[in-house]
Amino acid sequence: MDRVSTASMFPGVIQARDQTWTAWQQVKAPVVVPLLQLAVYICLSLSVMLFVEKVYMAVVISAVRLLGRKPEKRYKWELMSDDAELGTSAYPMVLIQIPMYNEKEVYQLSIGAACGLSWPSDRIIIQVLDDSTDESIKELVQIECRKWANKGVNIKYAIRDDRVGYKAGALRHGLTHNYVKECEYVAIFDADFQPEPDFLLRTIPFLIHNPKVALVQGRWTFGTTPSLLSCPSTKKFSRFSENTGVLLYEEKKLSTYLYLIAYKTHGAGLGSGPFEEMSLDYHFFVEQQVGSSTYGFFGFNGTAGVWRMSAIHEAGGWKDRTTVEDMDLSIRASLKGWKYIFLKDLEVKSELPSTFKAFRHQQHRWSCGPANLFRKMLLEICKNKKVTLWTKIYVIYSFFFIRKIVGHIVTFIFYCIVIPMTVFVPEVQIPKWGLVYIPSVITLLNSVGTPRSFHLLMFWVLFENVMSLHRTKATLSGLLEAGGRVNEWVVTEKLGDIMKKSKASKKPRLRIGDRLHLMELCTGIYLFFCGCYDLANGKNHYYIYLYLQAIAFIIVGFGYVGTFVPQY
Repeated sequence: MDRVSTASMFPGVIQARDQTWTAWQQVKAPVVVPLLQLAVYICLSLSVMLFVEKVYMAVVISAVRLLGRKPEKRYKWELMSDDAELGTSAYPMVLIQIPMYNEKEVYQLSIGAACGLSWPSDRIIIQVLDDSTDESIKELVQIECRKWANKGVNIKYAIRDDRVGYKAGALRHGLTHNYVKECEYVAIFDADFQPEPDFLLRTIPFLIHNPKVALVQGRWTFGTTPSLLSCPSTKKFSRFSENTGVLLYEEKKLSTYLYLIAYKTHGAGLGSGPFEEMSLDYHFFVEQQVGSSTYGFFGFNGTAGVWRMSAIHEAGGWKDRTTVEDMDLSIRASLKGWKYIFLKDLEVKSELPSTFKAFRHQQHRWSCGPANLFRKMLLEICKNKKVTLWTKIYVIYSFFFIRKIVGHIVTFIFYCIVIPMTVFVPEVQIPKWGLVYIPSVITLLNSVGTPRSFHLLMFWVLFENVMSLHRTKATLSGLLEAGGRVNEWVVTEKLGDIMKKSKASKKPRLRIGDRLHLMELCTGIYLFFCGCYDLANGKNHYYIYLYLQAIAFIIVGFGYVGTFVPQY
């Protein structure tokens, strides 16, 4: 019997394929090629702008370090000392605000660290702003406050009737109490932050001796909690709370972070902790230092900082119009002429997001909020007459446009959409300097904040490209003020709540919806298809990158990323 041809068996399929190919050829040259070429030119232009910004900051930070321009040398600073005549009244009154929301796992650590600050007990007020909705947690926090009050600490437990304004609303409400009126400065610490005892002794002198300084910001350091599957011994952890079961991990080991475990109980994943840390370290080591050293301006990080109370009031107080109330206040205060100081050597321990879900919510807030704030404050910044033209340019172009908008959008659009699409349109060529050289330099400059993690650089690039999808979506949502998540505030949950010592605890069940991320999966499939096409028909070897990036998207899409710690 003669072999039946494919064409005779499926005539409709072959005809449809031929028609699709013909239609593609007809629109390719007049429509697709010009549009894709325009997209390439736009992305290259944005990449150059980002490259120039990174090089500029590298030059500034190098000059700061070579010239030894530390804040102690640029600003007046004197060590606080006791006065025999004035006694403790030589120390200004300081308010410590600790905003909380159902912080069952870390409330003891944060309150204990704040109560342990070295400062005269009659010149400091600890204010615990508890927005918890769980009555049992509220009771635990109150008990902790009473315990410290019995030890002679001036600690106040403050609640309100609702959560209007979220953190901004809590901070604003906290400043309305009568006992706050006597305070000259206010230090803010989120619930997972533990300042060293000398925090106030190192920051307050800058505010006392420099009347134009409104804010002194410390640098975050990170303790991430790894899977107990890889580090079962609590002796490897730097701090362990017997009461709460909180483990804060500080050692940095590749075996702890990079693991892909097919575990029958509930699955772990590819640890994202070091990648989050690399991005944040660059922010603190470079971006914050550059702003502080050149323009006396940077965005307040919302915690681990001390504000001059009069600067907050002059700027209009805390506002909840965006999800970045800290950045909002710092912009408004800078427009009043106030200056800020960033202390690189002032480390405050904190905790990275414990799960990928928590990290996604945090990144949405950090991407959507600044874009939305830029939309609302652009004209106000342009019309301001108290700051110099160069400061306006820095805030609008460098601080907002390049870092908060271009940096997110160009990463996803260029590297995950435009470049893969060019494999189907070989007429569109991307120059090697824009494809290889500029991204390589930007990547190397981004790694200077965390040199000990240089060996993870390739994984970090892939992970950041995956996260750029989420950040781009959030940025566009904030810019256009579209969607219902523009002002969404999801508290970053801490890891301590799943680290129980009880052996009777049950394994948590994860719903499929919590593990699957369709946007990442679809992008991964698209990149994989582009890689296959390039392998079969291309000449530029794009498939090497496309396959690696596709794998990264698919791993994230199936939920195998983050830290999932089984209860034991």
